[in-house]
Formats: sequence, C-alpha cells, structure tokens
Amino acid sequence: MARAIAYTEIGTPDVLQLINIPVPVAGPGEVVVGINAAGVNPLDAKLRRGARPSAPITEPRRVGFDGAGVVTELGEGVTGFAIGDRVAINNVLGTYATALAVPVERLVRLSDGVTMAEGAALGIPIGTAYQCLRSLNVSKGDTLLVHAGSGAVGQAAVQYATLWGATVIATGSPARFEQLRALGAIPVAYGDGLADRVREAAPEGVTVALDCIGTDEAIQASLELVEDRDRIATIVRGPDAAEFGIRAFSGGSPIPLTDEEVAWRDEAIALTVNLIEAGDFQIELGPELPLAEAARAHELIEQNGARGKIVLVP
Repeated sequence: MARAIAYTEIGTPDVLQLINIPVPVAGPGEVVVGINAAGVNPLDAKLRRGARPSAPITEPRRVGFDGAGVVTELGEGVTGFAIGDRVAINNVLGTYATALAVPVERLVRLSDGVTMAEGAALGIPIGTAYQCLRSLNVSKGDTLLVHAGSGAVGQAAVQYATLWGATVIATGSPARFEQLRALGAIPVAYGDGLADRVREAAPEGVTVALDCIGTDEAIQASLELVEDRDRIATIVRGPDAAEFGIRAFSGGSPIPLTDEEVAWRDEAIALTVNLIEAGDFQIELGPELPLAEAARAHELIEQNGARGKIVLVP
C-alpha cells in the first residue's frame, strides 16, 4: 500500500488523516512519481477549512498540488521521461502522499542543482507570481509595489520583476527586511503611514502593484499610489476586487484565468528551474515535517508560524 493525507469533512487541521491507499498505477500518458517532498500552500488550508468553495465531499479528499520526486513507472505512450528521472509536479491534486500517478504534461524535469524541497516549492507560488507579472505587463522602467514581499509568491514576484529590470518596493515586517534586500527589493514596513513610506522609497512614483496579503491597508495604499487601476492586482481579494476596480487572479475571483494566463503559470516552472540551476533565483525553505504531521504544517501556515516554504517529507 501507499500512504496519503486525506480528509472527510471540512474543518480544522485535525481533520487531516494519514490513510493507506492502493499503490498508484500509471495510466496512458502518465507516470508514477515516488514523492520525496510535497509543498504546503495556503490554498491547501483554505480548501480544507472551507474558505474556498469546493464540491461536496463524497469520498476521502486528497490534499496538495505541488511536489517533487522520482519517476518509478511509465504508462503507455509516455516518451521524454525515464524511470529514475527527478521531477517536479505542478498542479496535480494529491501530492501529500508517498506516490502519485501524474500526467506527463504536469511534470518538469529537475536538474541536479535543484533539490527536491526546492522542486516541491515551485508550482503554485512561482506560477502565480510569474503569471501576475506577465498579466500586469511588468517590465524595465516600472516601479512595482509588492504587498507581503517575504511570502512565497511575494519573493518570486520580487525576483522576476528585478530580473526584468523593474524597481521593486516590498512590504514586510522589519524582521524580514534583510531577506527582501537580498532579493533585490526596497523594503518598507506595514502599518499606518504605509503609502507615505512607499512614496519616500519611490519618489518618482509607483506604476504597478501586486497584493499578496489581502488587507484593506494593502488595497487602499495601492489605489492611492497607482494611477492606472488596471495595473493593480490581488491574489487574495478575488471576491471583492471588482468593487475597487482592480484585477484579481484566482484568490476566489469569479473570473477564471485566461488560457494564456494558465499557460504562463505552467511556463514559469521550467524557467525557474533553469534560473535556480544558474544561481539567479532562490527559494527560501522552511521547516521539513514528516507526512504524518500534515496537520501541524497547516497550523504553521495558518498562524504564519514559519519562515520559508513548509515541505512534507514522506
């Protein structure tokens, strides 16, 4: 048998249970991946507690969308991958497990310079950040304001925008300023007077803003600082973004991503693997916990109790 984390009711982290499952079998166009690391994302916890809509639970519901591991079985018609290949899994439900059958189009090969934990940290955060910046047309000459720059999506946005020649202002707590500076951002603190502090850091103005935290302060500061509301986006306040006249990418938004935006999210993973290999991109890793401690991982992510990416290790 294989093992996986699942839940049968919406609720607190303790609804997560380690269960036995049949050993996955690769169908046509699939491979089986023995999972070495599973990335823990805020979305996982939001779905578990019912903060994001989902279908009624009719059978044990699996958890996790991002992971990394080694190919152990090839399905019919699979080419381009071999048993033993190191791969990252992008956007496939059920990565909190010891093994998973994965369509080959959801895999990216990992180079030797990228660890399994880094591979598991890519999917949702990297794809989201890259797509948001592409949708907002961030480029050289822009000044980008990233709210919650020290989170996983924020750090990715800071790095890509910097690579593309933009100036980046990133909000965070003072304890995270050193990390933000290391990524190329100008850090500013949250709290009263945020817009004034951003103006001081960017006297020539802010041209684009990305909200990764969802607070009223972040929304209002963005509206105050950025003239073109079509260049303000949130990944958290999807349900009410339209009331502010700003854009929302996922985050509970009733407007789905376009085919182009979905393609950008997928494109980002292989690009980032190459950048990590070249030493031009970094992933801040946090606690590694055993698969059986998935509930603890969700507690940490909901309490903002860990710096860096939380990873589960089967």
